Amino acid sequence: MSVLIVGSVAYDGIEAPAGKVDRILGGSATYASVASSFFTSPVRLVGTAGNDFDEQDLQFLTDHNIDLDGFRIDQSGKTFFWKGRYHSDFNSRDTLDTQLNVFEHFDPVIPDSWKDSSILCLGNIEPSLQRNVLDQVRKPRLTLLDTMNFWISGAREALEDAISRVDIAIINDQEAKELTGKSQLADCAREIRKMGPSYLIIKKGEHGAQLYSDELLFTAPAFPVPGIVDPTGAGDTFMGAFAGWLDQADTLDENTLREAVAYGSALAAFCVEKFGPGRFAGLDRSEIDSRYDALRGLSRIPGRS
Repeated sequence: MSVLIVGSVAYDGIEAPAGKVDRILGGSATYASVASSFFTSPVRLVGTAGNDFDEQDLQFLTDHNIDLDGFRIDQSGKTFFWKGRYHSDFNSRDTLDTQLNVFEHFDPVIPDSWKDSSILCLGNIEPSLQRNVLDQVRKPRLTLLDTMNFWISGAREALEDAISRVDIAIINDQEAKELTGKSQLADCAREIRKMGPSYLIIKKGEHGAQLYSDELLFTAPAFPVPGIVDPTGAGDTFMGAFAGWLDQADTLDENTLREAVAYGSALAAFCVEKFGPGRFAGLDRSEIDSRYDALRGLSRIPGRS
């Protein structure tokens, strides 16, 4: 068993109602790999960072037992940087600055010993890179892909091709509508699944997530978090936890898929409680299981006597 995660490693600057940070560890591969590490091992990260990457951030990844043999420090420039400002409802944000830096030349190379990984998670990087990774691996048991509106508008053809080649596509509700031109999520799900994936997950932020397949429609609530601090990386966290749970379970029946969605929601709820991935420091499995149980209780309807 193993999870291979390919995506961005970055620094973020965040402005939110709860405060601001000028520079904190971020990136899709960072959030997804740390989340996955709570459930399975090894978790393998393929990404790149620049000559300004802090030793303490490298140690943070190492402390979560993430295999970094596919992670490269590019001495030619700085780490990818993104800065954004969240609105008071956290459902929208403004991008204030984007500096691709060394990530502009990111060309993921999968180590030979990793090409037989059990589960492949493709973070929301350029779709042509996602396809490149799919060409390198040897028939993983499961492939997952996340994306974002930037690629929907700027690389649609490549994105649709990448989606057609994976088992599970993950997308948020607004992006699903943009990708399909439909206004109802059930219609969006039908159109996206026509592209090829057997399963589709539509993330709905504070309203949870929906899982679609031929036989299954499952909705998991989001755990109600008072005083959200920073939602950056919550979707990537969801994907990593979802993949980690499926990897350790080593099966793909309906019940396991439901559990994976709920664990993804549980980890995403922890993610938003602090800036960056800070809430994951010191988080243990018993806290995660407790939140998972609480999520199960939120949607349980007792039978009549």
